[in-house]
Amino acid sequence: MTDRTTDRTTIRATDGTAAEERGRAADPRLPAAPDTIAVYTDLNCSFAHVAVHRLHETRRRLGLEGRVWFDLRAFPLELFNREVNARPGVDSEISVLGALEPEAGWRLWQGPDWTYPVTTLPALEAVHAAKDQSWHASEQLDRALRRAFWAEGRCISQRHVILDVAEETGAVDVTALAEVFDSGTARPAVMAQYASARDGRVNCSPHLFLHDGTDSANPGIRARWVNGDFGTGFPVIDEDRPEIYEKLLTQAADLL
Repeated sequence: MTDRTTDRTTIRATDGTAAEERGRAADPRLPAAPDTIAVYTDLNCSFAHVAVHRLHETRRRLGLEGRVWFDLRAFPLELFNREVNARPGVDSEISVLGALEPEAGWRLWQGPDWTYPVTTLPALEAVHAAKDQSWHASEQLDRALRRAFWAEGRCISQRHVILDVAEETGAVDVTALAEVFDSGTARPAVMAQYASARDGRVNCSPHLFLHDGTDSANPGIRARWVNGDFGTGFPVIDEDRPEIYEKLLTQAADLL
């Protein structure tokens, strides 16, 4: 499977030479503006659920809401792995990752197997489509879809569920979202994000990039699998340093 639990937690950055500046400008992984952090994730990745929760909560605590934004980008595990993200693997992560950030919202899937989401692509498209309204709308829809899946057991593969979740945010114009979503114009952008992440350019879900070229894969967490790989064994967290989010957000704010 694609590396989703990488132990590459070091924040990497480049210096400011002219050649590197040109290289960064041409790098599709980097956010377009200094006030934005590009966040490559999938919606049904537990490590990403932790990361997105920590990004929001740390930004709020630092007083950076309205100053630093999150550009949520697709790292579709189903395309990398050419199969559905296995429920046994996802279930095995909940108690381990949930213990790190219980307030993010977690619950084992309670519905019948046939109601479990088979794809996250429609939801990832909706998150991108919401960017037409604002960064805030996209951020809130992304976070609400994660909670809908992880904490509420809702099938975020379905159009009506996605739009219901959007309505519940209070931050999304659902009529406008449905129009863009139904037009299919968000799919090429999601596929472009997938293409920008291939060939090892993005290591895992989650992987964060700052405008200056700084990047951090699975920030602060070093994990390994025991008694088998994803879907057979279970994860063990060898290191967890949530303070890395404060460093990333402070660095992004310093770029403004």
